[in-house]
Amino acid sequence: MTESISEKLSSDVREGTSVTHWGIVKTTAVDGKISKIEPIPEDRRPSPNLKALAELPYAPSRIRYPMVREGYFKEGISSRDRRGEDKWIRVSWEEALDLIASELKRIYSEYGPSAVFGQSYGWKSPGTVNSASTLQRRLLSLCGGYVSGVNSYSTAAIGTILPYVVGTGDPQSTDWNVVLKNSRRVVFWGTDPIVTNDIDWSTTLHNYFPYLEKLKTSDIKTIDINPVRTETGEFLGSEWIAPKPGTDCALMLGMMYELECSGKTDKNILQNCTSGFEVFQDHLLGKSDGIPKSPEWASEITGIPTDKIHSLTHELADNRTMIIMGWGIQRIQYGEQPHWMAFTLASMLGQIGLPGGGVGTNYHYSSGGCPFHIGPMIGGLASRVEPVLPRLKPWKGSAYIPVMRFADCFLNPGKTIEHNGKRLTYPDIRMVMWTGGNPFAHQPETNRLLSAWKKPETIVVTDCFMTATARHADIVLPAQTVFEHNDICPIGTYTNDGIAANHAMIAPIGESRSDYRIYSELARRMGVEQEFTLGLDEIGWIQAIYQEAKNRGLSSGIQLPTFEEFWSKGIVFYPEDETSKEFVAFEEFRKDPANHPLRTESGKIQIFSPRIASYGYDDCRGYPSYFEPSESLNNKKKYPLAYMSGKSAHRLHSQLDGTTHTASHNIGDREPIWIHPDNAAERGIQTGDVVLVRNDRGNVLAGAVVTDKVRKDVVLIRHGGWFEPQKQADGSTLDVHGNANTLTMDVPTSKLACGNVASSGLVEVEKFQGVLPTVKIREETVPQPKA
Repeated sequence: MTESISEKLSSDVREGTSVTHWGIVKTTAVDGKISKIEPIPEDRRPSPNLKALAELPYAPSRIRYPMVREGYFKEGISSRDRRGEDKWIRVSWEEALDLIASELKRIYSEYGPSAVFGQSYGWKSPGTVNSASTLQRRLLSLCGGYVSGVNSYSTAAIGTILPYVVGTGDPQSTDWNVVLKNSRRVVFWGTDPIVTNDIDWSTTLHNYFPYLEKLKTSDIKTIDINPVRTETGEFLGSEWIAPKPGTDCALMLGMMYELECSGKTDKNILQNCTSGFEVFQDHLLGKSDGIPKSPEWASEITGIPTDKIHSLTHELADNRTMIIMGWGIQRIQYGEQPHWMAFTLASMLGQIGLPGGGVGTNYHYSSGGCPFHIGPMIGGLASRVEPVLPRLKPWKGSAYIPVMRFADCFLNPGKTIEHNGKRLTYPDIRMVMWTGGNPFAHQPETNRLLSAWKKPETIVVTDCFMTATARHADIVLPAQTVFEHNDICPIGTYTNDGIAANHAMIAPIGESRSDYRIYSELARRMGVEQEFTLGLDEIGWIQAIYQEAKNRGLSSGIQLPTFEEFWSKGIVFYPEDETSKEFVAFEEFRKDPANHPLRTESGKIQIFSPRIASYGYDDCRGYPSYFEPSESLNNKKKYPLAYMSGKSAHRLHSQLDGTTHTASHNIGDREPIWIHPDNAAERGIQTGDVVLVRNDRGNVLAGAVVTDKVRKDVVLIRHGGWFEPQKQADGSTLDVHGNANTLTMDVPTSKLACGNVASSGLVEVEKFQGVLPTVKIREETVPQPKA
């Protein structure tokens, strides 16, 4: 089979299946170059970003050869201050891999595994065999271990708080069919499903969209609560309520106060299905702190009129209501609070466990809330395996850190922090291995990361593109895109639609190699090749993974086609589980809490958590609360405008930013910034102007879009623009391209989750004066030959 694939790659016309985060596509290559990409017919809403994929392998920013930073090549680890500034030296694969293996051996020998940071957070490319981060962690585990990271930049706060509240960090949502049949109100709170459902950790059929179309034509009223007018809200014609950023918990408290004082609280549900309401009630009514959380109190904080808080409360109480909560709402200071507060609000409304009522927390991602499909889920290579090599040095510090605190760890080895009821001590990181990710896009306060990034002795980056992270490495390895290697991938994180083949469509660009080959060859140099590969090459793993799924299917009475049939067709679809269309979240628990308890301290919804209270944290109490962010429109210090970053509709985090497709959406070659007409007029700013956005953390150039789709005194830059710092005469850096996280705060959500803060902060915006710097981040990096 491998031979036939090779023959097809060199043929005049090649057609096959490609798997992307934006969906499955049928790819055509003519004379070895991609000529056409089309969505498969089963895709319910083909992504507008598919047009960018055809140019992806050939982008100027593509890494084509192994490279070593000039200072590192000549001087070794003493040159780390010049990361991001040096030129690059082209080396052979053998030289690059030998250099990395030698350095790994040195670090393990001198410092031990606690000096190696190998978590390598990022979205990588889809596919099970060439899952870059999985392969790297597998290799480092075999070599003795590495410092790992817990939580994610996506769901750190919600994933930490909800196990205390409802017993799981990601509760299954009520099926959309049930919502459409029973709900009278659907509230989209801090979420934009049309934008965020465009992608999937594996791949997607965009199952969610027909349900939004049905919702649009139904008589169900929808409400969009967000400081920014969302694409989903516009599509549905939703009522827009725009609170000040970071004040959602105050709004919910004001609503719950109104429920309590108007006698509309469901006391029966609170008694039977929740625990600790009395403690929260004292806080709500002001008995514990002297501050009643009335609608008037909430209005002053949120900027929402008192009358609107009253009417919204009664509208939700008088109608079957589904509250759809996004994840962006928890990427703020005190981000643990909004979802805890939402479950408390839904409990007081008494609608949790009723068809079409309650709270859903994943409708916005990977078609959450859509019917499940019947078929075996595929496995893959394990990332956590027992070490083979002896541990030569004792472990120092904690074996893991909250992943978004890695910059703080690099800067402060030996520092002790609080995290989720435990005390962690930062290890002393000497070597960083990063693959399939771009922390210079997703890590808050990028200039602080610049300083932290200079601390480790050696940094190795494996990627397809010369991102800002790759530009600040010591050694760079060129990986292949999905169009250049074979793989296998599940379809639908929440929906389990089937299995897709990823066919190699073109020959490797430059000297790029598959992730599996890269790490297999590193494993050979480290003496763990057999344990890493288990004697299988890429296609061997693909066949083994499929066969294992086929065998499990047979044991459940499900017959999958042969591997040859699957590989030829490219996709196996599973039948829909009809019973899943009737799923109601928490229904069995509501009907019989004693026999269907939640996995919480009390077996019920924890409105008060004795365990969290026992931690004694001043930024996360034992009950949901409103905390004023350190920078907000209610706490203005130096800067007047609230700053938000949201997901871009034109890329996946920073993926695709190196393409002309994404660049075509820029303003003046910069990432756009939304600004309200009143704020723009005060500053003499018009759409199309290049503006300077600044605070004490950084300076960013962006392209102005004057729009009333953002609340007054709020500005928005979409996350994921590639970071391009240029030094100024005063020694500061100016990000000339528009990376959103240059301006955000590198502070934890709280001591509980230690999550990342992406939408809290203040800035000033002014029209840029002077000579406009050229954006170079997408240009080709041409390495020098060895002298």
